Amino acid sequence: MSDSTPAAATPRPHWFPKLLLLLYLVEFVALGISPSDRGTWWAENLPILLIVGGLVLLYVRGVRFSNTAYLLMSVLIFMHTVGGHYTFEKVPFDWFNNLFGFKRNMYDRVAHFSVGFYAYPIIELTDRYGTIRNRFISYLFPLCVIGTIAMAYELIEWVYAEVAGGSAGASFLGSQGDIWDAQKDMLADTSGAVVALIVHALSTRKTTSK
Repeated sequence: MSDSTPAAATPRPHWFPKLLLLLYLVEFVALGISPSDRGTWWAENLPILLIVGGLVLLYVRGVRFSNTAYLLMSVLIFMHTVGGHYTFEKVPFDWFNNLFGFKRNMYDRVAHFSVGFYAYPIIELTDRYGTIRNRFISYLFPLCVIGTIAMAYELIEWVYAEVAGGSAGASFLGSQGDIWDAQKDMLADTSGAVVALIVHALSTRKTTSK
């Protein structure tokens, strides 16, 4: 970004992200009581704590997102916290599995899909600061970022499963016997990103048409 690019105006503080943070803290404390496996609980909650801490830090420093972006980002945060309590393969999710005829617990796959929602705040920031001028690249960039994160997380799962071993490693990996689990998780991540970018494109079109 060139020095001549004007700085984006800092959005005024709003109550919605604060409400989401409060709800998350309540959920974190409640589901931290007697989880299915304490080691898995820590492993699953640590990355979420880092995400929440990063968002709080950005907010305090004046880097804020739209309510839509905060809502989309909160889906993963809330779902992952639930998954940490039960372990993902044991989350009560029969209503969804039975509705679509899935034989495995698809809670982890839906959670992976929500990872892709973070493409929305990424493109929101690049648009706000004019970082990427080409429209095609501005949509391709967040998709590539989500794809890279998806791949990196699968590597982290692999390493943790190898180091922890036993039931704790298997619970964190959550493959449920599917040899293609890692690839399907990455597809879910990037599919979520595509949906988030479509939502962004539609919302941007509505805004510009007014």
